[in-house]
Amino acid sequence: QVQLVESGGGLVQAGGSLRLSCVVSGRTFSTSAMAWFRQAPGKERDFVARISWSGDRRDYADSVKGRFTISRDNAKNTVYLQMNSLKPEDTAVYYCAARRSYYTGTYENWGQGTQVTVST
Repeated sequence: QVQLVESGGGLVQAGGSLRLSCVVSGRTFSTSAMAWFRQAPGKERDFVARISWSGDRRDYADSVKGRFTISRDNAKNTVYLQMNSLKPEDTAVYYCAARRSYYTGTYENWGQGTQVTVST
């Protein structure tokens, strides 16, 4: 059974930082492309960042470029999202996701989400 478990969310003031983690089990993490998405109340789920299985390719949504960094530790089956200079508009439930290909395809597995709330 594949499981993705996020952690690290919470309440932070604007300008602060958080680091999200997502531990993956039940699939071969070291050959999986990983991504973070987020969903704010009343809005669709949006792409935030993705990383290739080796970590040599990364992409970000324009809204988080220069503030967020995605990384991974294949020895720990974990992907991270370091979030700096947080803004109230970053408030959302953050989800990690996994798929085989970095560029195309459906994300086959999703976590349950972790809430991030940024106060003014």
